[in-house]
Amino acid sequence: MTDLAILYEHPLWFEPLFAALDRRGVDFSRATPDGFWNPADQTAPGRVVFNRIAMSSFLRNDEHPIFDTMAMLDHWRRTGARVINGADVLAIDASKARQLSLIASLGLAIPETRVVHRAADVVAAAQTLRFPLVVKANIGGSGAGIIRFDSLDELRTAVADSGLPSSVDGVLLVQEYVPVRGGAITRIETLDRKFLYGIEVAGGGAFDLCPADACVVPGSGIKMAAVEPSQTLKDAAEAIARAVDLDVGGVEVMIDDRDGVARFYDINALSNFVAKPLETLGWDPHDRLVDYLIYRIGKAR
Repeated sequence: MTDLAILYEHPLWFEPLFAALDRRGVDFSRATPDGFWNPADQTAPGRVVFNRIAMSSFLRNDEHPIFDTMAMLDHWRRTGARVINGADVLAIDASKARQLSLIASLGLAIPETRVVHRAADVVAAAQTLRFPLVVKANIGGSGAGIIRFDSLDELRTAVADSGLPSSVDGVLLVQEYVPVRGGAITRIETLDRKFLYGIEVAGGGAFDLCPADACVVPGSGIKMAAVEPSQTLKDAAEAIARAVDLDVGGVEVMIDDRDGVARFYDINALSNFVAKPLETLGWDPHDRLVDYLIYRIGKAR
């Protein structure tokens, strides 16, 4: 058994992490969710298992590993492995509805939202909101599964023509469209439930604001810059991370241009960090992440 097993499915996203671990001489193995696992087997692939499965995995493979991974991580926890971003975290990551409920329970503002599991209920939900609005998949990734509607008639037509987005769990969110002040959102990354860094993300279209390395492609229009969030926003992000029991992850917030309210709208347990960190931040957060992983390995021995 290795000290550390990294569970992932994207072939490229975690090469910087692997390189950082190699530089520090950390004993680790690479694991994927493909193949099979035995629920009677009381061993895990590592003393510490670091979950890096992305919600956007369903975009790359119809036979995605999201729900299987929840069960597998829970199983490995039962065998005694220390799981980073474990099954409970993945369950929150896999449900925008649960994320918004958790955020609101902390007294933080969210976009006005209704949750449905039937297309037939979307129009009734929309009639309790202001237009324009968006209908979005409960499980999405990189802006997938979000459609804007500017009128009730337009929405009714989409329902009648089966033109709504779909979610792999069958759940949809009907949500007021929030005009973002300055056209930029703030992503606050946390490590061990504490503030790590903040970036401002702008451009790239209406809904696909994504700071991950894989989203930064020529012509994407996405622009990122380091930002120092207010202490209020930092405190809120840390409170969310503690409530989720989030080991590593990001929280996204936007300022509603209608009233100046900071509305938190996404918790992302897959942080593969900003592209070109030395250029954007002036330092590499992978070094801090490796420090944390070494600490967790020491606790697991």
